[in-house]
Formats: sequence, structure tokens, C-alpha cells
Amino acid sequence: MNRFYARFVVAALLLFPCGAYAQAIPETAAKNAIVIDYDTGTVLFEKNADERVPTASMSKVLTTIVVYDAIKAGTLKMDTMLPVSEKAWRESDPDVGGSTMFLDINSSVKVEDLLRGVVIQSGNDACIVLAEGIAGSEANFAELLNEKAAEIGMTNSHFANATGLDDPNHYSTSRDLALMGAYLIHHYPEDYKLYAQKEFVYNNIRQGNRNPLLYKDIGADGVKTGHTSVAGFGLIGSAATGDRRVVVVINGTKSMQERSDEAVKLMQWGQTSFKNMTLLKKGQVIDKVPVVLGAARDVNIVAADSMISTVPAFTKTPAQITASYKVPLVAPVRAGDKVGSLLVTLTNGQTSEIPLLSESDVAEASFFARISEKLMIMLVGVPKY
Repeated sequence: MNRFYARFVVAALLLFPCGAYAQAIPETAAKNAIVIDYDTGTVLFEKNADERVPTASMSKVLTTIVVYDAIKAGTLKMDTMLPVSEKAWRESDPDVGGSTMFLDINSSVKVEDLLRGVVIQSGNDACIVLAEGIAGSEANFAELLNEKAAEIGMTNSHFANATGLDDPNHYSTSRDLALMGAYLIHHYPEDYKLYAQKEFVYNNIRQGNRNPLLYKDIGADGVKTGHTSVAGFGLIGSAATGDRRVVVVINGTKSMQERSDEAVKLMQWGQTSFKNMTLLKKGQVIDKVPVVLGAARDVNIVAADSMISTVPAFTKTPAQITASYKVPLVAPVRAGDKVGSLLVTLTNGQTSEIPLLSESDVAEASFFARISEKLMIMLVGVPKY
């Protein structure tokens, strides 16, 4: 009794992979870079994005994620006081460990302040205090970092310490670092607000956030810079304007100024050259479909999921969306039953499929009504819809 048919539903804008855009592709002095749209995950630009590189302090983002996980699990609190070991204190010597929170040996510091020290001041000493407080040692904490990286999907990364200091076994890629930054923003949006703070005073020493994007009028609210002599100058940046967020990662620039210039250039390009379009909304009614042998004569069918695409800002090329579904449906029909699918066909040949669902229940008609309708079908056939 059922048959399938397809009909044109809607014309929608097109989502391409990066290389197919008719956009002017930027050049960058960074050795490694990636630009992604946060909401769709679309890669807008990449350069050596899968090359393994030293992370410098950019990997401290993962350190804070593990801390936030511990707080969420209840094994740590923001007001927990953690002791400063001699190992952590030695990292307070800039000649030894680089950036520091200037912690005092044998003091105790609140987790909340240590997080500020990591995020704003990039304190290596604060990282070690947190690592020892959670895992007993920095080596044990590195195991937690690698477990978390695997959970996030950072398949081309490995972490040997909590600070990002140079180590041949401590590396990541621009793509993985972008994934890490997006994970932080998505899973810990309230904690992420800390990354937008521009300064923090501890031990009567005021230090400013090293992220140059925070001082530009581009909607930036994170994430983290990094620098070592081996890694060069790097940055994970995120900025939200309107209803879009863009994440940028660069690595291997030669100076703080070059890092700033390249990060701002790529961020603004990603913001202005693209936009997001909602092609479908979850629950959007696609059609009203006839039902036979039911208490109702028809039922709405709806899209099971939303679909958002990142497209060039001035594109005019549509994608075709067609719907294929059973006609007529046979009662009983339950809300949420899959009755067909939407096929989104892009002009580059890529396709995506979204299920079509019944919006509501349709119970069977009464016994005599079903007998009558079946007799009619036997006599004249299934109605053409």
C-alpha cells in the first residue's frame, strides 16, 4: 500500500570544504595555522594543521580542563587550599621556568587563584601546584592529560607535563589545539569567562593577560598564548560576533608582534568572509502526509535535527534539499516514527541525510471504519496523493 516519492522542498545555501570557496585565501607568516567556525566545525583555512609541534603554554588549556573536571566530579573545590612544593616554587624563578605566578614556598593557595594564575599569568608554578594537588605528581597528572586528550579526540597529541615546557614527548597540532579550545568553551562556558580577564594581582605583583586579541575590538574572549625558544610564539584565539564564534590557532611566529598581527588578520578574515545559515530547524514541518486506516486523515512530518552551514558571506549558490517519504502512511503511527529522510545535496556533490519523523500519534480507526476503507481500496485502489 505504501510507495516512496521525492519532491523538492527548499533551496538553501551551500557548504563547501575550504578549498572550494571562492574566497580570497589569506597568507600567513605562521608556520602552522587553522581557522574554524565553532558552531559547525567547518575548517575555513588551514596551513600545516596536522604537523606535530611543541605546544608551549597553549597546552595549559588542557591542564585547566582536567582541573575543571575534578571540580565537577567533587574531588576538588574552588576554595580548596593546595600547598606549594619546592618543585613548584622553583618554577617561580623566571630564569628556570619562564612565566610564573610568583608563589611562595610552603604557602597554600586557593584553587580559584591558581586557575587565575594559570590562565591570566600563564604561571608554570601554578600548574605544578594544581597537578600535584590532583594527581600527587606532575608525572601522574600528565597521564590524566593524555586520557583527557584521547576523550576529546586529540588523536595527534601527547603531553609530558602540566606546563607546556619543551619536551620531545610533549606535542600537539593546530587542529588538535583548536579542538581542545572548542571543548573548553562548550563544556565549561562559565569557567571559560576567566580567559577574558585582562589582569590578575597576586603577591602584590600585577600581571596582564598575554593574549593580544583581548585588546582588539573583535569580540575576543580567549583563549591562550604560548612561547618557548623551540616552539616560537603561538596562540589559540576565540572571538564571538553576532551569532558566530570563530576559533583560530597559530604557531611558529617569530615575535609577539607577528603573533598578534597574524592572529588578528586570520580572526577578522574568518569573521567577515563567512556567515552561518540555518538550512533546517529541528522539528520544522516539512509536509502533511495522508494516513490510511487511521483516526486522523493526515499527520505532519518534521525534520529530526537542525542543520547549520557555514557559507561564504556573499554566496548565491543554492543547495537542493529533497524529501523522500512513505505515502500514504498506515495507522497506527507514533510520534517520532521515522517515515523518510531529507537529502541535502551540495553543488560539490556532498550529501547529508536527516531523518523525517512523524510529529504526532495517529491511532487506528475503529474496526468498522478500517473494514470500510480496506474494501474501498480493494475496489478502486490506493488513492493517488
